Amino acid sequence: MLPAVGLGAVFHFVSIVESTRSPDGSWSIRLTEVRQVESLLAFVLIAFFFGIYTIYRTASPGIAIFPFSFVLTLSAQSYSGPGPSAVAPSPFSLGWVYIHIALIIVGYSALIVSFIASILYLIQEKSLKAKGISGFWSRLPALATIDEIGYRCLIFGFPFMTFGLIAGSILAEAKFGAEYFKDPKVLLSALMWLVYTILLYTRWSAGWRGRRAAYLAACAFAAAAVAWVANIHG
Repeated sequence: MLPAVGLGAVFHFVSIVESTRSPDGSWSIRLTEVRQVESLLAFVLIAFFFGIYTIYRTASPGIAIFPFSFVLTLSAQSYSGPGPSAVAPSPFSLGWVYIHIALIIVGYSALIVSFIASILYLIQEKSLKAKGISGFWSRLPALATIDEIGYRCLIFGFPFMTFGLIAGSILAEAKFGAEYFKDPKVLLSALMWLVYTILLYTRWSAGWRGRRAAYLAACAFAAAAVAWVANIHG
């Protein structure tokens, strides 16, 4: 199965590269398009999976990462919303847009994988208590390993999410002025970052592990999902 996923990732990467080619033969990265952002997020999630597999030798996160990436790719291919604006943004704005989106994609990917790890933790915990579940669930790694995957993904993704939101704030202030912070999408993004920070703090300083950390990770993912939909499709 993994070779097939790897081959699919290669084809996906080629598709992303080809999509940057303009009709006139020039190359142009269009991260301002929804389909490009969703497609790139799907690819980064697969990259996260292979990184986890290389370190921990477990393919269990793939049970959720693969369908999630497939849905994102399908959404990107079927998206029929408005294309990029005909008004070309300034080089300054475009540069900050690229920085913002690239950092946010990595941060979101880390948060998604951490959420998946928290769900697997709850499933594995239930399996161990039941002592009768077989099949795929019986091949899940130890609870400590699943917990470590989620924790390390949080630590890895937090700086990307933070600097991504800072870049977005700089871009929004340059475009809309000081009143940009009243935008509901900006407030949702700030709320998502706050929940992310609380989740990381409770795991790092308060020593939260297991079930409590898993529930808080679910809250962080829900906040991130709402902020994502608001900013991408809003």
